Amino acid sequence: MKSLLVLALVGVSSFALADEINTASAQPVVQQYDYSTNLDIAKVISLSTIPNVCEVVPATMVYEDHQGQRHTLEYRAMGNGCTNG
Repeated sequence: MKSLLVLALVGVSSFALADEINTASAQPVVQQYDYSTNLDIAKVISLSTIPNVCEVVPATMVYEDHQGQRHTLEYRAMGNGCTNG
C-alpha cells in the first residue's frame, strides 16, 4: 500500500514539474535594445505608456516579425514631461 502511495506521489509531482517547465517556456523572452540590435518589425502589437516625467524611463514594445513570431523589446525612452521654455 505504501508503494502505491509513493508511486502516486511521484506521478503527480512529475506532472507538476512538467507544467512548470511548460509555463516557463511559454513566457516571452524580453530582449534588451541597444544600437546594434537588428530589428525585423512587420507589425507593432503594443507599446507601453510613457510616463509624464522629464527623465529617461524604461519602455516596452511587443511586435511581430516578418515570419509571424512575437517579440518583446525593452528600451529606454525620454518621458513626456519635459518642456522647452
